[in-house]
Amino acid sequence: MNDVHNIIEAILFVSGEAINVNNIAQAVGKDLNETKKIMIELVEKYNSDNRGLQIIQINDDFQLVTRPVYFENIAKIYQKIERPKITPALIETLAIIAYKQPITRNEIESIRGVKSDNVINKLIEYNLIEEMGRLEKIGRPLLFGTTDNFLRYFGFKSLQELPKVE
Repeated sequence: MNDVHNIIEAILFVSGEAINVNNIAQAVGKDLNETKKIMIELVEKYNSDNRGLQIIQINDDFQLVTRPVYFENIAKIYQKIERPKITPALIETLAIIAYKQPITRNEIESIRGVKSDNVINKLIEYNLIEEMGRLEKIGRPLLFGTTDNFLRYFGFKSLQELPKVE
């Protein structure tokens, strides 16, 4: 089993991106259910060892990432790394989108009560939301939804982990 763990670690390290569990299963020659169990073991192992790295799960994808607690240390070497500055307006808009997606700009503005062009553009720039198509009605307005980067940034495995709204 240790060899399989090592192969998966190598795949996640080389990728630098989230890898779907189906692709991992294919690479290690295991069935999907067994691979899912192995991935949960690896996630628990990395999270319990308090290493500089951790494995995160985003829906059915897994990614090897640095622990957020070491961000400041890493940023000292890589000056280009800049964590998005999340303002209250961005949080408010992001929450609306996360809970109501897919949602149009007009619907967002109706809920917030203010124009939201700049806020939406900033969330797109930060790759926290994306265009998800167009609504099939007059004018065909754009629909917005959250990205996997949103899940990653806030530490969610999936949208089902969002806190329940009363």
